Amino acid sequence: MADINLSYLTLITLIPITLLLILKLITRPRATTIPLKSRHVFITGGSSGIGLALAKHSASEGARVTILARNLQKLEEAKTSIRLSTGIDVGVISADVTDYEAVKEAVEGVGPIDVLICNQGVFVAQEIEKQEIKEVKEMIDVNLIGTFNLVKAALPGMKSRTDRKPVSIAFMSSQAGQVGIYGYTAYSASKFGLRGLAEALQQEVIADDIHISLIFPPDTDTPGFAEENKRKPQLTSIIAASSGAMQADEVAKKALNGIKSGSFFVPCNFEGFLLSIATAGLSPQRSYLMAFVEVIFAGILRIAGLCFQWTWYGSIEKWHAQHR
Repeated sequence: MADINLSYLTLITLIPITLLLILKLITRPRATTIPLKSRHVFITGGSSGIGLALAKHSASEGARVTILARNLQKLEEAKTSIRLSTGIDVGVISADVTDYEAVKEAVEGVGPIDVLICNQGVFVAQEIEKQEIKEVKEMIDVNLIGTFNLVKAALPGMKSRTDRKPVSIAFMSSQAGQVGIYGYTAYSASKFGLRGLAEALQQEVIADDIHISLIFPPDTDTPGFAEENKRKPQLTSIIAASSGAMQADEVAKKALNGIKSGSFFVPCNFEGFLLSIATAGLSPQRSYLMAFVEVIFAGILRIAGLCFQWTWYGSIEKWHAQHR
């Protein structure tokens, strides 16, 4: 009996060790570190909210920072705010990310970019039946097409850099880019699109030591968040409440840490971390330890996900029964 117990103990010890060794061998791309000090960080949507917080932290770490947004007055106010908090001046550019020629001119004017953070975004929560097509189009144009414009404009300079240190392109997605939520039809579509862009782009640029990060913040307390809530359907608020809100500064810290470590998925809170495991699919993974967690817990989190869906659909049924 003792021999059987010893054999069983040996087996259950060897299985995870063997799995870890296999995962260490096959996880791709390889682990990397993206330095920020003395490098050029270019942040869109940098005049407020998460973008402004990203700019302040990047400047504090010794990066040369350029922020881009549409409103020049807000950009100048952001520049002053960054100078007051860090003692450092940043470059500002007024441009519309949906205009490729304007983006191309802006990018060429500031020189090669080492870290491109595509943080621009618009969000209006509403059922698709009630939402104006112009609002749908604006979300797709700004959140998704605008990101294509930025990447296409920045890539030539990033590829031809003389500093051969690794560089980064980061996309500010959302937890609504990990799971669809009632009232987020257009917004989720634009953010889910970023994942497809990120996965394919990583394969295209890895040979040039360019590393892609996909950031998943939850609801974040920003100037735009209060405006968003004015039109948000009641059911959206009920369902989205399952993941708590964060401050912009907290999101910025999590985002920059993920970018510096070259992480493909960058969750910002515990719920986002669990969603990243549950939705890992065929996404790239640099950490074999994180790959181990994904392999072990994906099935369990699928059960948890089904429980959430049960709760959400129950809320929808109850709401409609009360409002008929």
